[in-house]
Amino acid sequence: MKPTPNVIISCAITGSIHTPSMSPYLPVTPDEIARSAIEASKAGAAIVHLHVRRPEDGYPVQDVGLFREVVTQIREGCDAIINLTTGGASFMTIDERLEPAVQIQPELASLNMGSISINLSPMLRRDREFRFEWERRYLEDSAGMVFKNSFKDIEHILRRCSDHGTRFEFECYDIGHLYNLAYFVERQIIKPPFFVQSVFGLLGGIGAHPEDVAHMYRTAQRLFGSDLVWSVLGAGKGQMRLAAFSALNGGNVRVGLEDSLWVGPGRLAESNAAQVTQVRGLLDGLALPIASPQQARERLALKGADTLAI
Repeated sequence: MKPTPNVIISCAITGSIHTPSMSPYLPVTPDEIARSAIEASKAGAAIVHLHVRRPEDGYPVQDVGLFREVVTQIREGCDAIINLTTGGASFMTIDERLEPAVQIQPELASLNMGSISINLSPMLRRDREFRFEWERRYLEDSAGMVFKNSFKDIEHILRRCSDHGTRFEFECYDIGHLYNLAYFVERQIIKPPFFVQSVFGLLGGIGAHPEDVAHMYRTAQRLFGSDLVWSVLGAGKGQMRLAAFSALNGGNVRVGLEDSLWVGPGRLAESNAAQVTQVRGLLDGLALPIASPQQARERLALKGADTLAI
């Protein structure tokens, strides 16, 4: 892998995997999510990846009004690239998942490149009290859910978002998802560069062993060559280890409380900025510069922060 000119740090602020009882630091309300994103940006994140939650109990939703509140505050507070989810949560319809990106027209949107069964139920093994009724059932039900992302779904998202210039963070949870992306590239529905976020360590996707990471990278490089902008997301305890592996081999990194609640064994991260600061320390130790939002915009060929419909 060739050295990258600078490392793009993405930060996923709240997601839809963890539930509020797992950490008192998980942002839930629009103000909390926006404030956490601004802090992460000031700590060094060029991209902030956004989900929203029902303010009263933290349940994952795709409410356009809540997204507008969050995005407006972030735009006023920093220059970070806004990356809205089109994944939402596995129980949502494709139109529900897509609506915030269609309405707000962000510079970047996440796009899951294939269907996958993500099992969150092992999180129930940790002894805890749940504050909200929905949390335990949500984790239990995941063992029987399929996160549906058909070829028809993916093409629908690509075409709807591309109409207003939004580009994509292609989330690939296994090798086959890279080939799905290559299929759309071959059909010329997607133009380079291709920002591929390889996801490791979620039950149902590829594992978090360094050989898994190397295999994903070799496949992505073979399929997309110089058009590839590669990044690594390590779920849970693998977050920092895989970030270091990616950076050492010329890749970019993603951290954030969506992907892991921790900064070390038994130590909850008190903010998203804490994880950004931690990964930035790794990069500084490796003498690797980080990308500013503007440098990331140029590398990813984004349309600019002033184009959002807010």
